[in-house]
Amino acid sequence: MELRLLVTFEKVASVLSFTQAAAELKYAQSSVTSQVRSLESSLGTELFDRLGSRIRLTEAGERLLPYARQIIELTDEARSAVVGAGEPSGAIAVGTMESLTSYRLPPLLELFHHRYPKVQLSLRPTLGDETRHALRQGAYDVGFLMERETEHAGLETEVLAEEPLVLVCAPTHPLAAAHGADSLATGDLASVQLVGTEPGCPYRDLFEEELRVRNGTPPPFMEFGTIEATKRGVAGGLGVALLPRMAVREELASGVLVALPWEPPFILHTQLAWRSGKRLAAHVRLFIEQSVRLVREQAAEASK
Repeated sequence: MELRLLVTFEKVASVLSFTQAAAELKYAQSSVTSQVRSLESSLGTELFDRLGSRIRLTEAGERLLPYARQIIELTDEARSAVVGAGEPSGAIAVGTMESLTSYRLPPLLELFHHRYPKVQLSLRPTLGDETRHALRQGAYDVGFLMERETEHAGLETEVLAEEPLVLVCAPTHPLAAAHGADSLATGDLASVQLVGTEPGCPYRDLFEEELRVRNGTPPPFMEFGTIEATKRGVAGGLGVALLPRMAVREELASGVLVALPWEPPFILHTQLAWRSGKRLAAHVRLFIEQSVRLVREQAAEASK
């Protein structure tokens, strides 16, 4: 079994698409198909069931996949050991979400761009469940999560920081009068127009569930696709939104938005995760170490 065939098989098995695998490996699709056929021929068995435009692993493919991953990881480990103290290099597929990419990761991305130019970072925008699934399947090397839970089946996790949330509105909003009050009750939000990102966003889902439990009815949400669009909608007086404090720091400082005195009954943690038992290449370990350092420093500075 040639290593390049195993690499191609592992990528197709991870994304379950010859087309996507070809794009990520920078091969022609016909080359990916040919390599998988060659591997199947050498093993004397089919590794994928072809179901029209969809594929899935056969039992033989399921048995081969963990071995293929071990061989690939050991090869990367051996290469790193031989290269030794040379300049870090290699590709890293990183699962992340918009709020972290925009407000937590820029210093990390700048560091790798300038100091470690041979480390190729590929950011994949996904939310919690999708990120965890991709990590377990090997489609991502590491993934950033913002979750209440800090332990996830099949994954190793490093908690980077607690992520404060704040309920915000425009200064002209009727609830803005409560800005200086001691507290705002959850019941006071029962009939308020809420603005938020799409379902699946962890703080949006937890906020919605809390309002449903406390007030007995599904809250009215006006959905926006991004945090920036959500902030603009709130600033325009369309409603209130629960957002990470890091995402609205400038707007609060300038007075474009005001913080309402409502304390979320849940705490979210920004985390970095990878598949349990995965042998981490040197450049991936470096990425994890720098992520832990920079995000923790950033969070500590913001809390002062």
